[in-house]
Amino acid sequence: MRVIVTRPETDAQAWLTAIQKAGHEAVYLPLIEIGPAPDTQAVALAWQQWQRWQAVMFVSAQAVRMFFAQRPMQAGPRFWATGPGTRQALLEAGVAANCIDAPSADSAQFDSEALWQVVSRSLKKQGPVLIVRGNEDSPESSAITTAHPNPSNNQPANPQGVGRDWLAQQIVEAGASVEFVVAYSRRPPQWSVQQLDIAKQAASDSSVWCFSSSQAVLHLQAQLPDVQWDQARCVTTHARIAQTAHEVGFVKVVQARPVLSDVMASLESLA
Repeated sequence: MRVIVTRPETDAQAWLTAIQKAGHEAVYLPLIEIGPAPDTQAVALAWQQWQRWQAVMFVSAQAVRMFFAQRPMQAGPRFWATGPGTRQALLEAGVAANCIDAPSADSAQFDSEALWQVVSRSLKKQGPVLIVRGNEDSPESSAITTAHPNPSNNQPANPQGVGRDWLAQQIVEAGASVEFVVAYSRRPPQWSVQQLDIAKQAASDSSVWCFSSSQAVLHLQAQLPDVQWDQARCVTTHARIAQTAHEVGFVKVVQARPVLSDVMASLESLA
């Protein structure tokens, strides 16, 4: 079976190795490229204000790597992670395990909703929560921005337009404040002609696509806007990603937790 791995380069190798060891053909077609934040001074400022935060939430392992590249570890706030990959990145960055709050390894899902179940009872009204995330590559400023409740619909305003809005809403409604900082940018891939040809073939040759981001699915659609995906197969690591795949045109969509062993089990079910 041919399996298409679309994760960013820093996260892809473990998946490629496991797929090859299982006897399948692993093809790497990245759908998200990672780059520095448009405004690295905002990350530096977040480190300078380190003692302000009661917690720092990281949306991904990429957020951890790019944020910690700016400064070595300091004592201070709690560290929040939505899943095992982000938790592992924090450990590799030097954060002590007892300083990290994350869903348990056997959690049914790894996302902001699962994280909130872990941290909601310990949230304090004093001290903001910093959410470290990525953003689309653009000239817009990535300075530290604050989410405030909107009187009309109780939704926090996210000045950057993307991010963990649901989690921010819960934090604000619980009486604390939320600030965002962009630690890295996410860009569509620059595929070669050969990569485009492989992707076109994989729309109908029984290949299985692996998606760990809704944005990756949308980048695929943008790369090949005239391709129909109703004969293609994919494994996704969250219900929202699965929904995006369906909306793009994938019919055969299998959902797995974002843990490599679970992804491999889902792939075997399609073999």
